[in-house]
Order: sequence, then structure tokens, then C-alpha cells
Amino acid sequence: MKHLVIAEHIHGAIAPATLSAITAATAVGGEIHLLLAGADFPVTIAGVTKVRVCADACYKELSAENVAALVVSIAKDYTHLWVGASSFGKETMPRVAAELDMGQISDIVKVVSADTFVRPIYAGNALCTVQSSDAIKIITVRASAFGRAATGAAVPAEPVASTGETNLSRFVSREEQKSDRPDLGSARIVVSGGRGVGSKENFAIIEKLADKLGAAIGASRAAVDAGYIANDKQVGQTGKIVAPDLYIAIGISGAIQHLAGMMGAKTIVAINKDENAPIFGVADYGLVGDLFAILPELDASL
Repeated sequence: MKHLVIAEHIHGAIAPATLSAITAATAVGGEIHLLLAGADFPVTIAGVTKVRVCADACYKELSAENVAALVVSIAKDYTHLWVGASSFGKETMPRVAAELDMGQISDIVKVVSADTFVRPIYAGNALCTVQSSDAIKIITVRASAFGRAATGAAVPAEPVASTGETNLSRFVSREEQKSDRPDLGSARIVVSGGRGVGSKENFAIIEKLADKLGAAIGASRAAVDAGYIANDKQVGQTGKIVAPDLYIAIGISGAIQHLAGMMGAKTIVAINKDENAPIFGVADYGLVGDLFAILPELDASL
């Protein structure tokens, strides 16, 4: 078996979602290649036997249309195609599947065998085991379900011919928010606030706690919709999927859509004044009370 993992890269480094996809591919066994499009830098990842490089500038911004065409051009060499289920992966892989006229297995959380995988359905309330008979298995990987591939020796590189610009889309500009806090998708600790926080100004108490813990900040959809915080902080079915060591949910009732985004956390702490809030059904530790009384005490203790 031969695997191709499509690399997502950020500022000259392989993205965490790609490292998780490599771990998933390793679970099947066989030779693993990494496709590096739009960049050319040394790769040192354990388990990868070859890097296939196409540094053509048309791939620099990882346009889904352009990258998908490149993947399709070399797909016949492989039994499995893998990518992290990030925005990049979710945008690129369906195009590859359509061009190859094969099914896609999305957002897997477990590898059973070379043709059988487990993925969540119904907002994570059930797990579905999917078996594929396609000649090429096309898979997106939920990064939070797999560890990241470790650093290894330098991997030999091989050039790949460019398929060029598809002219189906055009990169205009990129705006990035810079923060001293950890990235929400990969943080070890996440502190999230919900509708119960009450206002955008009150989110300062969440930020203060997060800074003391060295944590990323998250939010429920209700808090985002209310304008308390930017939508890139949303955790849940329609937001980011996180699996930190510690997840602290403050003023979050625990709607099923939110739970789908943080159920992978190793330890869940919930603070809510409603003792019947659904969040307490999944929390390892629950504290019923007024968050505006509890958080200052917690802050003082820290």
C-alpha cells in the first residue's frame, strides 16, 4: 500500500492537522509520501519516506482548485489519499473525490483496517463504521482524534510536475490575527465562554483566566452570535473541533452542537448557575454557581 498525505503548510512549517493525518496513515501501514505544494523546505517527519515537491507559485496560497488538480494528476500512484479535516482539507478533498469519481470518507476518528474507518455522525452522538471498496481511499482526518507524527530524520524529496493555474479562483489578500495566546485548534488548555458571560465586556474575565493558565480562548455559538467574541473562536459542530488536555466551559449550557466540538477533551470542567444544564452530563468536574463570583476566587487562587 502507498499513501499520499496532502500537506497543509503555514509560514514554512507543516500544519498540526497534517501531522495527525500522517499518524492516521501510519496506522494502516505501508509507504507514506507527503505532497508539498507551493513551498519547498526540509521535512523531518517520522514515518514519511518521501516528499513530493511542487514549488510552483500557483500553489503558494493552497488554492483548493489548484491543489486538487495536482493531487488528481498523481493519485493513480496511491491506494490512499489523506488530508487533515481542516478548512483546507474540507475544501480540497471533495474536489479530488469528484474528479476521480470515488467516494470520500470524511472526518475519521479511528482506523480499523486499510479499507474500514470510523467517523462520527449526528453531531458526534453516534459513531459510524464505514468500509470503502474504491480503488483509492480518499480520507479526511479529524486532527483531535490522532496524535501528531513525531520529528524524524530528513526525508528525501522528489519533484512533481505542476498542473498549473486552473483560473477557477483568484487569491486577493490574507488577513491574520496575531495573538500571544495558543492556537485554539491545538492548545493544551482551552477556556470557553458562553451566553452566560453576558456581554463582550464581561469576556475580559475569561481572557484573564486564560492568560493565567496559558490557555486558548473559545466560545459557544450563542456567545459568537451575540457578538461577545469573534466567530473564529467558536467551538462546536459549525466551529472548531478541539481536544485539549483541559477544557473549561464557563456559562455554557451545553447544546449538542457545542458538545460535538469539545467531547474529545481529556478533562472537562463546567461552571454554570443552572444545575440542570446539559454540560454537566459530560463534565468531569462541575461547579454550580454564579460565574462572576466563582471566577474572581479562582483567579485569586491561581
